[in-house]
Amino acid sequence: MTDTTWEQRVADLWAAADRYPEAELRELMEGLVAELPEDSPVAAYERGSVWDSTGHSDYAVPLYRDALASGLSGRRRREAVIQLASSLRNLGQADESVALLTAEAAAGSDGLDDAVDAFLALALVDAGREREAVAVALTALSRHLTRFQRSLVAYTRELIEEAAD
Repeated sequence: MTDTTWEQRVADLWAAADRYPEAELRELMEGLVAELPEDSPVAAYERGSVWDSTGHSDYAVPLYRDALASGLSGRRRREAVIQLASSLRNLGQADESVALLTAEAAAGSDGLDDAVDAFLALALVDAGREREAVAVALTALSRHLTRFQRSLVAYTRELIEEAAD
């Protein structure tokens, strides 16, 4: 995998990303990932992320796919799925985005659940499935309410049933 010093340098770069012009940010990330083995799924993921964050979803998608196919694991794997799905949506491939995020939502639960739901809602809107998008967003929101959860869940269920009709 990677050492903690390298991980910290990557985290520091991302924390300071807004201070760099896009080309310089990509160059700095390239310098970091050059320290990893050429076939590293982490390198492919970080390359994809930097292209994505600088507005180049078209360059990011194949890198995310490569990272996932090469065995990217842990939190980065889930982040890569979310970012891949978001990039696909940006490129007009909302149906594939919905499929990826729906599978990801069913795959398990962690601190990225709300991100999965948020990007799924966006993809559903782009796929012309607005009622489902609202239902996904409201379901995610309901997990954070201290009151009215039961009502919101019931209303959301109605939206889903109406969308299915």
